Amino acid sequence: MTDAGTTAATADWHAWQESWDRQQEWYLPDREDRFRIMLDMVEALVGTAPRVLDLACGTGSITARLLDRFPDATSTGVDLDPALLAIAEGTFAGDDRVRLVTADLKDPGWPAELTYDAYDAVLTATALHWLHREPLADLYGQVAGLVRDGGVFMNADHMIDETTPRINAAERAQRHARMDQAKRDGILDWSGWWQLAAKDPVLAEPTARRHEIYGEHAEGDAPSARWHARVLREKGFGEARPVWCSPSDTLLLAVK
Repeated sequence: MTDAGTTAATADWHAWQESWDRQQEWYLPDREDRFRIMLDMVEALVGTAPRVLDLACGTGSITARLLDRFPDATSTGVDLDPALLAIAEGTFAGDDRVRLVTADLKDPGWPAELTYDAYDAVLTATALHWLHREPLADLYGQVAGLVRDGGVFMNADHMIDETTPRINAAERAQRHARMDQAKRDGILDWSGWWQLAAKDPVLAEPTARRHEIYGEHAEGDAPSARWHARVLREKGFGEARPVWCSPSDTLLLAVK
């Protein structure tokens, strides 16, 4: 476990956060809408001073928006990516509301590394699609054990409805045409962003380590929202359903 202040502030962490946001928005133009609805549901169900677990936190995108909206909130961010965690550590250095934990969510013992045994909310976005169904179901069981009664879990991610192939194909073609135009206009894609990080004197070493862990890009499954809701109820949540969706993404909310 590491405190959020252990990385020396030798890089422009704000610039790296901005760069990450722009790269992610290339894939997810409705990304900020997802975050807004996610925090609306946090406020509606667990209030404005929640104890939050930012699951697969990356650079801390959720945590940053959480603390900006709810200054009395606290966040534990957990991830395995050393480069994205370095950006998170730099961003939240000196903020005692934030703790960052290095852990592998595929390791059954990862919850033992956390700051607390229970959380008001567990939040994650654009991260768990790298897991296949069986390990994702196992992870949902662990998450259910970390959410207090009355608490919430939210996952915003690609959730593909395989019963609508024509809609899926049309949406994908339109989305990729837009993405191709944005790339021609100079936006950084995933590979381009990581190439930039690999050249940075501060991020080069953790970027090399993250590629040893993940390779170029990990891909798992993207089951439907119905699958997520069913499995979450099977694992111990009382209610689960989508609370927001775009043509390509879904924000699914489960209440313990």
